Amino acid sequence: MGASDSKLVFKQGIFKLSEGTTIPADDPYWKGFWELPESAEDVFSLFSPTDVRRARDTSLPNLESLILSLTSRLFALRNLPAFPDPELAPEREALNCIRVLTRILPFLHEADTLEAWEDKFFWRARRKRKRDKQLTPVVLFDEAHPEDESKDEGIDGGDFEDAKPLAEELLDTLIDLLFFHGFTLPYNERSKSKVSYSIWSSGVGCNTPMSSSKELENNRTEVLKLLLAFASKSMYMPAKDVLPVKGVKAITYIVTCPDKQVVLSTLCSLLNSTLKYNPASWRLPYDHVVIGDPKQIYVATCLQFLLVLILYPIPEEGKGHSPKNYFRHFLGRLHRPQDFQFLVDGMTRILHQPLQVTSSYLPGSQKPLRWAPEMIMLFWETIQCNKRFRSFIVDTDRGHDFVILVLFYALEYRIDPTKQGIVRMCVFVLQTLSAEDNFGNGLNKKFERQETLPAAIKIDNFSGTYADFLISSIHTLITGSKGKLDAIYPALLAIINNIAAYLESLNSVTSLKLLQLFSSMSSPSFLLANENNHILLTSLLESMNAIIEHKYDKNPRFALAILKNRKRFEALRSFTLESGQEEIERLSQLRKDSADGSEQVSSPLRSSRNSSIDGMRSPVSARTPSLSNVPEEDGSFAIGDDESDDEEHEMQPTPSQSSPSNHNSRTPSVSSSVDDAVPLQLRGMSEKARGKMPAGQPSFSRVNSMTSMSSHTAALQASAGGFAPSAQWIDSWLPSLPLHTILTLLSSTPNNTPPKTLPTTIDTSPPRIHLFEWSPLSLGWYESLLWSFIFSSEMAAQRGTAGIWNSTNIRLFKVEKEAARGPSLMKPMGAVDAVGSNLVQRIGSLTVRGAAEAPKPAAGAVRDV
Repeated sequence: MGASDSKLVFKQGIFKLSEGTTIPADDPYWKGFWELPESAEDVFSLFSPTDVRRARDTSLPNLESLILSLTSRLFALRNLPAFPDPELAPEREALNCIRVLTRILPFLHEADTLEAWEDKFFWRARRKRKRDKQLTPVVLFDEAHPEDESKDEGIDGGDFEDAKPLAEELLDTLIDLLFFHGFTLPYNERSKSKVSYSIWSSGVGCNTPMSSSKELENNRTEVLKLLLAFASKSMYMPAKDVLPVKGVKAITYIVTCPDKQVVLSTLCSLLNSTLKYNPASWRLPYDHVVIGDPKQIYVATCLQFLLVLILYPIPEEGKGHSPKNYFRHFLGRLHRPQDFQFLVDGMTRILHQPLQVTSSYLPGSQKPLRWAPEMIMLFWETIQCNKRFRSFIVDTDRGHDFVILVLFYALEYRIDPTKQGIVRMCVFVLQTLSAEDNFGNGLNKKFERQETLPAAIKIDNFSGTYADFLISSIHTLITGSKGKLDAIYPALLAIINNIAAYLESLNSVTSLKLLQLFSSMSSPSFLLANENNHILLTSLLESMNAIIEHKYDKNPRFALAILKNRKRFEALRSFTLESGQEEIERLSQLRKDSADGSEQVSSPLRSSRNSSIDGMRSPVSARTPSLSNVPEEDGSFAIGDDESDDEEHEMQPTPSQSSPSNHNSRTPSVSSSVDDAVPLQLRGMSEKARGKMPAGQPSFSRVNSMTSMSSHTAALQASAGGFAPSAQWIDSWLPSLPLHTILTLLSSTPNNTPPKTLPTTIDTSPPRIHLFEWSPLSLGWYESLLWSFIFSSEMAAQRGTAGIWNSTNIRLFKVEKEAARGPSLMKPMGAVDAVGSNLVQRIGSLTVRGAAEAPKPAAGAVRDV
């Protein structure tokens, strides 16, 4: 049978699946699903989303039989001694079983009405036909329909035996197939078992390299994609409180596997395959024009499945001790320096790729690796769950490299609306590092290589330390993000707070930028815009106090900047509602007066989540000391940018994957549905307080119990609309602003010449570390971020044509569709492309003609065209 004939027969078989007639379990028809497809593309292009949904909604018993026949054939192949023999047990049959299951599962996950059925069908204990009682050796369909079990037992109870739930046996089989000689591992005649839990590549846990091939890696990719499809139930659950609390049974089953050898072999294989990849040895100029590099797809799939496992928080069952995620546990147990160095080398190799690309002599010849955000996530996970690795990074200059790399991604994507999740993740990575004492001390080293950085991150005429660079970059993130990052302003200020007590030799530019932040955050328009904005001002003042109290003599330029802004600090203490409102009205009048363009009034800060701010700054004046007339040094400074563009964008509807769109999409962008649900900021605590934290509870580990997480709402979460400031509200926080240290310094220094030593009237307090805490909602945000990476990666690899999750009703995040682009120099559309596309469309839209029993599509049903 030729390739075209097999495609036609396969498509006809797909239509038969939903014709309304129940197909017997032992019908040879089922063999076509693993014998006919020639490739994964055949399965995904011919078995269309409409076909899967039609079978699911109109012929569920047939879909059950299809799943049972596919899994039975896969189990039988795995157990055949000859597998993978081209004649007796072909490898292609196993791959086709895997491909069809991968195609079907997401459409089962998306249907809320099938949740109870899914639990019963996949997860309840079964009765399975004994191997020696199978009816025929050809149709390996040894499963019993749930509704037929009692009938079969009545005939001959000895023909059946108890078996694991179908999902558990399938997951066990897939893990075995990842370590199967001749399928995913090289042939080994000396091995007594076809399954050998050998680590795929040298690195962590393995010093001996294993031979591999493109075919073996492609087979691993296919198996891993089915595992991801099984785990992707997450995509069809709302992030808010449901995902981390309810969990996904498939992931729970894998990560709680008690077999240490299976866990370690899988963990190390995924780690090593990801981190051994070297872009320089594989990539050529303009290689991104080539569709779907198998090596890159393999590496990205390994990394993504690894992250799915180690990120997963196991829901507590309410039965006392919660299960342990063994993948995360053993990642946290790594301790050998050579393993840590292997992790660092592999991570930096991938993350550093864009910095090399931006300085290429062939513009556009290469693009950053698509899984760089996932690599940042792996780095963050590792420093959270492995304290030794965190020290390995922070206690050496390696920390500097990661600071620059993480800042690059944060600054590169800061105004891209589709990349805000990456930026927020980068900020929390920096906060995780900043909680270590040695991190702040290490930042005092002079930054020598700044001029080699790409334009997105380079600071012109920079001369200073890593601390100067970090603070300047934080200033840019706050002031240059057009208000898109207001949800993580607390985290950005927490980073400055954590390092403040260790900073030395801050340069004049950095000192000025800190004072500019203070000037903006203490302005009336900022303080009165939202009931919690004063908390941001408090955090900034605390960091300034820490610099003065602990490193005053090492920072004369910062002390001078404080003295030059004397009037603003003094005026803040006497701030009142009336003076603040007068200033806002005056700024509003200034804007009206400057409508002719003769004057420039700085743009506002989108500081609150429910309020915009009419003005950020106060112009130069010489009236009585108050915040409404204190002069500022830089009249052009403002946090954020003009809101008109953002407001216009928000007025447009955002299509989701489950709703119709006016545009076809080749490269959809995704955004989380819980964008502001970032980890909660905790009040700063001293080292003594940190030492009293419960034993066995690292600062950044995610405990499984939801009840042990913070039950309070973060103070800086969005406040109710219609906030109206009052004098009583101002009195509730103004007296507690931490102004004492700075005002004492000012009072003891009548002129603007800072004393050489800290005045004795200033009391020092111990450094306070600002941590964050995971809540169920923020865990949902984090999971949605990971799955959006996986979805985007799959769509990019497949060019949007036949992705695993394409055209499914995803609920975890939003999918924005972009209009399809026409031919270009990089993406020509010639006659061959047109003919190929037309052929695929025609085969995909075939209908069975002449069959009297074939029903017409129901009203409202969709037919592929």
